[in-house]
Amino acid sequence: MTAPTTTGAPPRDLRDFYENPAVPVASGTPRSLRQARMLARALSGPATSGPRTIIDIGCGDGTAAATAAPLLPGHRVIGVDWSQDALRRARTRIPYAVRGELTGGGLPFASGSADAVLFSEVVEHLVDPDAALDEIRRILRPGGHLMLSTPNLAAWYNRGLLLAGVQPVFSEVSLRGIHGRPGKEVVGHLRLYTARALKEFVAASGFTVERLEGAPFHGVPRPLRPLDRLACARPQLASILLLHARRT
Repeated sequence: MTAPTTTGAPPRDLRDFYENPAVPVASGTPRSLRQARMLARALSGPATSGPRTIIDIGCGDGTAAATAAPLLPGHRVIGVDWSQDALRRARTRIPYAVRGELTGGGLPFASGSADAVLFSEVVEHLVDPDAALDEIRRILRPGGHLMLSTPNLAAWYNRGLLLAGVQPVFSEVSLRGIHGRPGKEVVGHLRLYTARALKEFVAASGFTVERLEGAPFHGVPRPLRPLDRLACARPQLASILLLHARRT
């Protein structure tokens, strides 16, 4: 959500779209820090003492994992992405970054091998989010942690935009350009969630929702950022939804 709109020939499919170096593969630092703090708290109990394996699925250029690493000392963070271009950049920031995908052959990890999964700004890009959560549940140990973040369809400003007949922020109707809403960046969003929908979806996929928090969006115009930070106190209104769930 931080790079220019893609240019040149239209993508033949979503794989071509995400291999384009102009497509954003990182989101803002405030979200990454809040999510890392949530995970650090979850891993601080006696039942989860000792080094743990954390898989960052859809790691992009590795920025989020690198931001989280200082808050997770002693734990091993492994980045996973489908895009070869993103992985080349991720390997300059984190020690471990491997290629994998949530469909087809699945992720390159044994069942029950992960203690936690970071799933940041990914679910909104997926054609089949149900299969994705099934695969995440497979690699998590029983009781393992899922830290999922995604834009909020019902963010405070989107409510006003819809009333005015304007397409909500984060939503997209084309891979070639932005139509009917503020902004200039195409990022490939296919699905959007409200807080209620996200909790119900994750619970139906075999997880127990532990906590929901809000995070600000770096793309909000500077004069409105104080309001965006205030909205985080009520996740239902926040720009970004941060959800912590555990594998049942």
